[in-house]
Amino acid sequence: MNCCVKERVCSKSSKKNWKDKEDESITDRKSTFGYCTFVYGNLITWRRKKQNVVARSSANAECRAMTQGVCEILWLKRILGELQLPMTLPMKLYFDNNKVAISISQNPDQHDWTKHVEIDRHFIKEKVDEGLICMPFVLTSQQVLDNYGRVEELVYFASLKGQNEIVVHHYIQQGEAKKALEVLQKPSVPIDLQYKFAPDLIALDAYETVESWMATKNLNPRKLIPAMMRYSSEPHAKNETHEVIKYLEYCVHRLHNEDPGVHNLLLSLYAKQEDDSTLLRFLQCKFGKGPDNGPEFFYDPKYALRLCLKEKRMRACVHIYSMMSMHEEAVALALQVDSELAMAEADKVEDDEDLRKKLWLMIAKHVVEQEKGTKRENIRKAIAFLKETDGLLKIEDILPFFPDFALIDDFKEAICSSLEDYNKQIEQLKEEMNDATHGADNIRNDISALAQRCTVIDRDEECGVCRRKILTADREFGIGRGYTSVGQMAPFYVFPCGHAFHAQCLIAHVTRCTVDAHVNILSFSHNF
Repeated sequence: MNCCVKERVCSKSSKKNWKDKEDESITDRKSTFGYCTFVYGNLITWRRKKQNVVARSSANAECRAMTQGVCEILWLKRILGELQLPMTLPMKLYFDNNKVAISISQNPDQHDWTKHVEIDRHFIKEKVDEGLICMPFVLTSQQVLDNYGRVEELVYFASLKGQNEIVVHHYIQQGEAKKALEVLQKPSVPIDLQYKFAPDLIALDAYETVESWMATKNLNPRKLIPAMMRYSSEPHAKNETHEVIKYLEYCVHRLHNEDPGVHNLLLSLYAKQEDDSTLLRFLQCKFGKGPDNGPEFFYDPKYALRLCLKEKRMRACVHIYSMMSMHEEAVALALQVDSELAMAEADKVEDDEDLRKKLWLMIAKHVVEQEKGTKRENIRKAIAFLKETDGLLKIEDILPFFPDFALIDDFKEAICSSLEDYNKQIEQLKEEMNDATHGADNIRNDISALAQRCTVIDRDEECGVCRRKILTADREFGIGRGYTSVGQMAPFYVFPCGHAFHAQCLIAHVTRCTVDAHVNILSFSHNF
């Protein structure tokens, strides 16, 4: 919503009446002001009025006119709100020839020179601080050129002054999107103008706009999402290239954009296409997943699931359920689409045997109860299904899914096969039991033989550590190198290899090569 405030300026339709007001103001010096309001570029209200008192300056007169204009646009905003058309952006209040009035309304300090318009100044400043209005300044030269219809001169003058917004806006009104994009691509033009005019440009010429976006560096695709959503909401031909999808694929594949909003928008556009192959490729490819030690997906899986369910993209929903480790839901939904898809999802579970069996039972129940055909045909299909489970399911697992009364002939082959498998398992268990029994007997025999086992030691046999005789009858003697002394007929150990050691020598030698925790155990065992 815009409001233009003018002081002592007349339009062509009311030039005579305005001239009469000016003639009257020569005698009483009272200013006359006028304003008009535009909503979405359409003139809605207009007014002119001669002030009741003499203003001490033109700036004071402008402040009083500003107050009237603000009241007008606030009233229109309330009307639009009641019509369910809320205004979220600040409303613009334009001035054509007096920048002092704008400065006064925004100045927080009070001066004697502005005390006559103090109430108006506080009223306007309050609305500015609340973000309800803003007051851009319009040069008088631009206003004059606009009033006289000198559009080309106005655009040329604005380009010289560096007012690119006016130039771009003019080209958009003329439908010349390519010229507008050329202005926006200049290095001196702020990048924010790209975001501001993006909705109008993509609606005017989607191809040229997207090509310009792809050629522009440091462009944030997230800020272009409102414009892309506006373009995507419009109907498109089947064979028409979707320019927004093209740009989003460029951002994801070429620029490696990781913004969740960009990925969610691309996913939503894929979901609305008739062919779901691109959607499945996006869900399965690496561009839909995060890097190592990062987020698993750039898009929101829950949002993707809700969207695919809404658009009835069941295969995509099965894939999303599987990625979220919701395997039961994935198999249950896959059974509504294709049994082969459900089997593939059940085989994905490898680390949980119980869950895998449960999923296959769900598929078996569906095969038995939902397959079309006679009972005998369904039974044959179920028996054939058992072979695809690689022995995970047996005939007894699927018997509860059959009716209470069925011909035994239909199960004969499966039952015989199952009984043969059980016989093989029983024979294998018997062999394992016999081997275990034989092994236990051998161990018992070894223990009995070990208790009666003996060895012969030569009287000159020496200790492997102290090099003294094992069967020495001498008096006690000392041993150097840090070992303890050994008396006559000290305890000793003889190993099957024939080596013999004094018990104390062996413990002392082993202790030096053992950690402290094991030293205590060795000492305890020797004392025991």
